[in-house]
Amino acid sequence: MAPMPQSTAWLEVQFQKTLKPNTVWNFVTLGLKPRRAHFFILPCASQQVSATGDSQTNNHSEVTDFILVGFSVRPELHILLFLLLLLVYTMILLGNIGLMAIIMTDPQLNTPMYFFLDNLSIDLFCSSVIAPKAMINFWSESKSISFAGCVTQLFLYVLLIVTEGFLLAAMAYDRFIAICNLLLYSVQMSTLLCTQLMARSYFCDCMSSVLQTSMTFTLSFCVSRVIDHFYCDARPLYRISCSDPFIYKMVSFSFPSSIILPTIIVIIVSYMYIVSTVLKIRSSDGRKKAFSTCSSHLGVVSVLYGAVFFMYLTPDRYPELSKVASLCYTLVTAMLNPLIYSLRNKDVKEALKKILEKKNSIL
Repeated sequence: MAPMPQSTAWLEVQFQKTLKPNTVWNFVTLGLKPRRAHFFILPCASQQVSATGDSQTNNHSEVTDFILVGFSVRPELHILLFLLLLLVYTMILLGNIGLMAIIMTDPQLNTPMYFFLDNLSIDLFCSSVIAPKAMINFWSESKSISFAGCVTQLFLYVLLIVTEGFLLAAMAYDRFIAICNLLLYSVQMSTLLCTQLMARSYFCDCMSSVLQTSMTFTLSFCVSRVIDHFYCDARPLYRISCSDPFIYKMVSFSFPSSIILPTIIVIIVSYMYIVSTVLKIRSSDGRKKAFSTCSSHLGVVSVLYGAVFFMYLTPDRYPELSKVASLCYTLVTAMLNPLIYSLRNKDVKEALKKILEKKNSIL
C-alpha cells in the first residue's frame, strides 16, 4: 500500500478534480499527521480551514456569508418540499391577513381581546422572515446567506418570538378580568392600558433581541461557516463557533428567559383563577359559555408553547429533529392560529358571516 501524501495542497487538488459543477460540500475530515486534523469546506469552491483557527475566516468580522444546509433530503425531494412550504406560507398569508381584516372592519370586535389578537398576527412577519429564504434555498445550489442577512434574520426572529409571548400573556390577563372581574372590565382593560402594555412589550422585546443578536455575532466563526439549519438561529451558530460559547449562552439566554418566564407565569396564574371561578358557576350553560371564551386562546397557547418547548428541549445530537420542531413553531403554528380563532371563536365567525353576506348582496 502506497504511503499517504503529506502535502495538503496535493489533497486539495485531488478533491477539486472530483468535484461536480455547482456541488455544495460539507466537512471532510482527513488525518494528515498524528494529533492534527485538517478540515476542508468546499461550498462551490474549495477553501481550507484548520482546526487551530488559522484560517481566512478566523473571526466574525471576516465572514462575509454563511451557508444554510437546510434539510438533509434527496435532491429530487426539494421540489416537493418547496411546494409544501409554498402552500403553508400561502395559507399563513391568507389566514393572518384575513383575520386582521375581519377585526379591523367589524366594530363589535373593537375590544381589548381582539386588539391583542390583531397584534398576534405578527406570526405573518415571523414566517416572512424565514419562509422565503428557505424556499429560495431549495432551488439555489449555493444556499448562502449574507452576514448582514443572517444578523437581520436572527434579530427579527428573536424579537417576534418574545413579542408573541407577551401578547399571549396579555390575552390571558384579559380573559381573567373578563371572567373574574366582569364589572370592572371596562375600567381595568382600558384602551390606554392596552396601548401601554404593547409599548412596554415591544421595548423589552427589542432589548432582548439586540442583546442576544449582539452576543451571538461577537463569537469567532473560525471553524466553519456552514449552518446546519434552514435559518439563522443561535444554537446552530454556537456549534460552528471556535469561541467558548458558555458565557455567551448564559447571557444571551438568561435575559430572554427572564422576560418569557413571567409571561408563562401570568398565563398559568390567570387560568388557575379562571378555572376556580368557572367551577363555582352553578349553571352548566354558564360554565360552558365561560370556557368557550377561553378555548381559542388556550388552543393557541398549547400549540405555541408546545412547539417552543419541543424545539429548545431537543438535544443537539438530533439536528434533524430540531429542524422539524423549528418548522412546526415558525410555520405550522402561524398557519394554525388564524384557523383556531376562526373555527373556535363565535364572534369571529359571525363577523366573517356578515362580511360574506354583504359581499353577496353587492354581487
